[in-house]
Amino acid sequence: MTFPELLAAYPAVGTFYTAFVRFLFPVLAGAILYRAVRSLLRAPHTPEIWGQLSLPAGGSVPLTHWENILGRGKSADVRLNYPSVSRQHAALCRNEEGQWTLYDLNSKGGVLLNGERVEGSASIRLGDRVELGGVPLLFLPQTVEEQEAQAAKRRAERPAAMWPSFLWLTVFQLLTCVQLMIAAGGEGSSAVPLAFLGLAAVMWLYAAALRLSRCVGFELETIAFFLSTLSLAVTASSAPGSLYKQLLAVILGLGLFLTLGIFLRDLERVQRNRWVMAAASIALLAVTLVLGSRKYGAVNWISLGPLSFQPSEIAKICYIFAGSATLERLFRRRNLTLFILLTGLCVGLLGLMSDFGTAAVFFITFLVLAYLRSGDFAALSLICGGAVFGAGIIVKFKPYILDRFAAWGHAWADPAGRGYQQTRTMSAAASGGLLGMGAGNGWLHRVPAADTDLVFGMLCEEWGLAAAFFAVGSIAALAFFTVRACRAGRSSFYCLAACAAGSLLVFQTCLNVFGSVDLLPLTGVTFPFVSNGGSAMMSAWGLLAFLKAADTREHASFAIRRQKLRSTPPG
Repeated sequence: MTFPELLAAYPAVGTFYTAFVRFLFPVLAGAILYRAVRSLLRAPHTPEIWGQLSLPAGGSVPLTHWENILGRGKSADVRLNYPSVSRQHAALCRNEEGQWTLYDLNSKGGVLLNGERVEGSASIRLGDRVELGGVPLLFLPQTVEEQEAQAAKRRAERPAAMWPSFLWLTVFQLLTCVQLMIAAGGEGSSAVPLAFLGLAAVMWLYAAALRLSRCVGFELETIAFFLSTLSLAVTASSAPGSLYKQLLAVILGLGLFLTLGIFLRDLERVQRNRWVMAAASIALLAVTLVLGSRKYGAVNWISLGPLSFQPSEIAKICYIFAGSATLERLFRRRNLTLFILLTGLCVGLLGLMSDFGTAAVFFITFLVLAYLRSGDFAALSLICGGAVFGAGIIVKFKPYILDRFAAWGHAWADPAGRGYQQTRTMSAAASGGLLGMGAGNGWLHRVPAADTDLVFGMLCEEWGLAAAFFAVGSIAALAFFTVRACRAGRSSFYCLAACAAGSLLVFQTCLNVFGSVDLLPLTGVTFPFVSNGGSAMMSAWGLLAFLKAADTREHASFAIRRQKLRSTPPG
């Protein structure tokens, strides 16, 4: 007897199973995410120490980053509260080979290295004497005892084992698969069990491969696999014919995650390829503008036979890569100008494509990076003013754009017209209650874009408010982890890229969630990892690589090259 025949013979079994798993799913989701989120948010992230500067009054200041600003200002990494020291007096930077360079940041008092004035920059070795505005400093290494104590402390911060979360996630996937088959009844597709089996296999193979390479700490991946499971469930409910495509997107996204993470190990290679990435982000958008097809009011899709691709999703990764790499040397102001130019071109192309949701995502990402770079609210205010002016010009020449936002806040005034999607979404979300109607038992999937732009409504309807809360909370946990990890980040590139990627994920989630319930205009932005769509799934996994690279815990990131314990300076 086949599964559909069994359900037809005993319909009460399916009803009982759905009622049971509706209560069980939130419990499993909590068990899956508890260890991952707890490990992410409670890890101390002891900074790595690469050297130290002895102070005239005694004591020393550890150098915990590869780029250190020395000065009197509050934003300086090493603050020297002396009147003769400029706010940003000098910079002390390290490369991956352990070689240090001292830069004079156009200081008034000048910079001396071993008694000789530094013109621009000069190589510096451990043990050298530095004077900033007459203030003497000594550049010293850590002792062997200090290195060993730090290494022991960092080993004690070992991330929690993730196999329990992976085990519970596998059970979650199995139960979800059965529920979807029950909901489909006699129309169930073999693609459902095969897709979920494939996802579980990929997940365990990934964990096994990285454990063989002595990597630990799979919290980020656990969250991503959990959200990807919800994505497969949403796809199975709304478009079961796209399940294989969505599974392939998860696999390709995981491959992009690994490839990009390994690429980020070499910061010199990152710097060499920043112009390539900048050109790629512009080229992807320009090609879409010329060859793309219009969908949901925006020209943001390129069709290749039966397949469609959204280049702007991959452009997000290239943009963050280029922007963060360009700004890596924080004291080079000209890099901010170049970044503004890159942003203007990308946002302008997106405006011409009428993809204002993605344009807003790019602009917010720019503001995050620019603020981390300069901390200048006045300059950012002028930029925001210019952006508003530019948006007004676009609306002047394209007045129909305003129609897309006319329903904002007034969806119930025209439920059969402009408010059709939002009113259906809110009604479906309310009908789901706390526990939902059961995966596959909803009706919102019949509304256009229900599994993409309105996917939050589908989560609330079929999975309940509890599961939707876990999904949104997962993205928030990634953002909090990013902030904590960046405090101990090695290089400004890792910190900038991780903050930009985390901000993008959060802002994109806010646009999707609040747009679905009419608190913000419906912009056509997807829910990271959850929405149906291959390009969006690959983009989300690619962005996760930047967060992975910022994780400096012992052996917790394959994107961090392992350092050998040194007792003597290199070279």
